[in-house]
Amino acid sequence: MKKVLVVQYSQTGQLSRVMDALAAPLRQDTGLSVTSLTLKPVQAYPHPWPVLRFIDTFPESVALDGPALEPLGLKPGERFDLVIVGYPVWFLSPALPVTSFLKLPEARAVLRGTPVVTVVACRDMWIMAQEQVKVLLAQAGARLVGHVALVDEAGSLGSFLATPVWALTGKPGPHLGGLIPRAGVAPEKIAACSRFGQRIAQALATDAPLDESLLSGLAAVQVNTAVLASEKAGRRSFQLWGSLLRKLGPQGSWQRKPVLLLYIVFLVLLILTVVPASFALRWLLKPWLKQRLAEAEARYSWPSGS
Repeated sequence: MKKVLVVQYSQTGQLSRVMDALAAPLRQDTGLSVTSLTLKPVQAYPHPWPVLRFIDTFPESVALDGPALEPLGLKPGERFDLVIVGYPVWFLSPALPVTSFLKLPEARAVLRGTPVVTVVACRDMWIMAQEQVKVLLAQAGARLVGHVALVDEAGSLGSFLATPVWALTGKPGPHLGGLIPRAGVAPEKIAACSRFGQRIAQALATDAPLDESLLSGLAAVQVNTAVLASEKAGRRSFQLWGSLLRKLGPQGSWQRKPVLLLYIVFLVLLILTVVPASFALRWLLKPWLKQRLAEAEARYSWPSGS
């Protein structure tokens, strides 16, 4: 009997719904054994977030310095034919509990030499987070064979406002009579994730090779190259400020708070000036960047393809 491990962390519950929809065909297949692992930090992250604690989480997120987790409950020496890892994105990085999992010796023993499918549900700025996950998987000796990226129905501009409001209020919206749209992935897109589970179940049942062809042709990934420059600039900013904040003290320390408030002001100014300018410049240069954008799309949509 083929064995599948489904690993996830979900703060809002959205990623859990995605993973349930994807894994449903696997659980229904009597020839498969599916083990579910929900990651639980020893100190839980709140939902909704208090504002300062929310911002205070970004230095560790960017540094990939995850929290202690509750015991995973995996049997020593247990192996799986496939591991599926689902995660949300925090500050252009994988959510910290998933970072912790990917670094644990116990988890790396399971991942070593094992095919892995990654799943993300967030606004359409997931590329830098997935690049970091690729590195962590490579360090664990895992083989990335598929990726699924689900993005918010509000689009780039709408989710820019809707996602922080959801994080800080716990309510996906819409808000202000629809001026701020509903945050999150559309329910029909979540339900449609069953097609990935069906393809995976079929591959396991027929002993098909688990390689980069696994999810090809299923529209598992759509790369929005228009936000790529903003992602890269945002990550550099997070790294610079995050390094400074970590030198001032540990997460939650009073020494960080004045600089956190200063960073919030800086972030707002960056959003109001640099981000729009980046989008405008990208739009103006698009005819001359066609080849480079095509290459970027191919690179970041790997291994599933766009």
